[in-house]
Amino acid sequence: MPLSPSSDHKNTQKIRSVCVFCGSGNGKNPKFQKIASQLGAFLANHNLNLVYGGGDMGLMGAVAQGALKAKGTVVGIIPEFLLHYQTGSLQPSHQIVTQNMHERKAKMYELADAYIALPGGIGTLEELVETMTWEQLGQHKKPIILLNIDQFWQPFLDLLAHMKNYNFIRSGLEVNFHTIKDLKALTSILHLKNQN
Repeated sequence: MPLSPSSDHKNTQKIRSVCVFCGSGNGKNPKFQKIASQLGAFLANHNLNLVYGGGDMGLMGAVAQGALKAKGTVVGIIPEFLLHYQTGSLQPSHQIVTQNMHERKAKMYELADAYIALPGGIGTLEELVETMTWEQLGQHKKPIILLNIDQFWQPFLDLLAHMKNYNFIRSGLEVNFHTIKDLKALTSILHLKNQN
């Protein structure tokens, strides 16, 4: 059974580490990889630790490389069975090897003060939805952010609206998250100071 994140996080707590959920592939849109790399650099430039799935491929590799090139701290969390498939030559600042996927998610949630979802597949969606569920049930109040590059997340947003229309997302059980189109919006959401 997956562990739940800490429930004592307050909205006013300083953001120090950000977990990024994203695909181990690049997808068809070249903007995805470019923005993933920019996001990694953005976090590093604001002295925020990157917590991510530990791989070196696709958007995972791009966000990690972006942070490392900008001299940021990168914490890669990867289950043992993926070590030989997804690590390659990329060396995160810290690598945590877990026994399975459940432990990986629990550690990612534990170490992060906020969550950002880039485009990705089923794994990315599953990580995002579990984080949203915990927030909906009052287990944390950490910011959840969808980086909606070229409307990638629009079908998911439509599904949430559909669920709400059918009263499966009821009053008092709203899902609280931010949807943004570019990195500029992160400054206010994460309570960061502008840096020139």
